[in-house]
Amino acid sequence: MKTLRCGLIGDHISQTRLSAALDLMCREHGIDLTFELIDTSEHTNFDFDRCVAGLRQKGWDGVTVTHPYKQAAADYAGDGLPSELRRLGASNTLVFGGNLTGFNTDYSGFLAAWAAQMSSLSVGVVALAGAGGVARALGPALIELGAREIRIFDTSADRARDLADRIGPCARVVLQDQWPDAIKSADGLVNATPLGMGYNPGTAFAADLIETQAWAFDAVYTPTDTQFLNDCSRAKVAILTGFDLFQHMAIRSFQAYTGVTPEPDVTLSKLATLRPD
Repeated sequence: MKTLRCGLIGDHISQTRLSAALDLMCREHGIDLTFELIDTSEHTNFDFDRCVAGLRQKGWDGVTVTHPYKQAAADYAGDGLPSELRRLGASNTLVFGGNLTGFNTDYSGFLAAWAAQMSSLSVGVVALAGAGGVARALGPALIELGAREIRIFDTSADRARDLADRIGPCARVVLQDQWPDAIKSADGLVNATPLGMGYNPGTAFAADLIETQAWAFDAVYTPTDTQFLNDCSRAKVAILTGFDLFQHMAIRSFQAYTGVTPEPDVTLSKLATLRPD
């Protein structure tokens, strides 16, 4: 029986559902799974490149990467990242094999999640909080879905400008004092920051600014019912959760690791049982 040996690198990842999702799909297809968490919040002076090189030497098949190492993963993949993904400057999946290959299943997963649940809505003008690794996937995905404008706010102005340059002329940087107006006049709201995670409560969007927007997405999925999405629900804004993205991302990560394509509807139904409380 084939064995898939992989894991997850990132900060504060003890609540991830990825190992359970991959195990579910592996069992469906007669594959054993060996999965290891590398929670870098427990490591001082963590060296991403050295860690990944060590995993390759140990014979791992690959590794999934989350906050805050997606940009480091893209750099590590180098020419192994397909040309159409290099502009993102972020990778969340490294597959080792004979040649190193980088993937961004946040990007493909978001497109699939939108098509499954939000396809009747127009993306319009988007207020995007955060300009890190997940934002590098979401920004281009939103453009592909027809976004007219993406307004980016990040605590690092340099990071926000870099993301805007990567996305192109539809993107602009919003300063802190402009952020409330940028939110109020947007059609869609996207949280691509860690705000809302179990270890980092809060929201990038003040509740009193959420009124007339059409839709909202939160990349956080543990918990699923973040303060941000609860505020959106009360305002009757259509929501796409981080768990919706997670399900589609997990399927595409499994496919990248194994070359096996699960049957989407059946697998999504099974993955739904992993939804956090």
